[in-house]
Amino acid sequence: MLFHKTSLEGVYLIEPEPITDNRGFFARAFCRDQFKERGLEENFRQWSISSNIHKGTIRGMHFQNLPFAENKMIQCIQGSVYDVVVDIRKDSKTYKQWEAFRLTGENHRMLYIPPGYAHGFQTLEPHSTLYYHMSGIYDPSVQNGARYDDPAFQIKWVYDNPVISERDDYFVPWSDDYALDL
Repeated sequence: MLFHKTSLEGVYLIEPEPITDNRGFFARAFCRDQFKERGLEENFRQWSISSNIHKGTIRGMHFQNLPFAENKMIQCIQGSVYDVVVDIRKDSKTYKQWEAFRLTGENHRMLYIPPGYAHGFQTLEPHSTLYYHMSGIYDPSVQNGARYDDPAFQIKWVYDNPVISERDDYFVPWSDDYALDL
């Protein structure tokens, strides 16, 4: 596996190194030792699937409040997404900055996101499915989020007029009071 550092501290784009032959390929998708060598979370307690019917769907920008902030590893296993990570760490030099990554069922890339970041994605084609690995157990009482179109972040999404959930539509404008103090 190839671990690529991003402009956001602790966020990695991970690429498998496939061994290919006439049948297809085989690649390592996770190796506890390789994660441990880099000081990354190696114990994912919950695995979830996000299935998205429509092109242009946005889910996010989500995070869990302290002390329940979690590590996430995201992979698109079908279709394609524009995956966005925003730094919401109060004292970070990249506070409120974001970076986007194209994850597809074809490129098999994964995104590792540590605590202190909000995460969201927009589907680039219909029937896009993501696989999540999380270090914590989902608890709606500590789940939080920021608006996908919040001017504090100025995220440039691929498609206008996205399909979003009622919950995501009701997030209040970002305030520095929401930043995580890690």
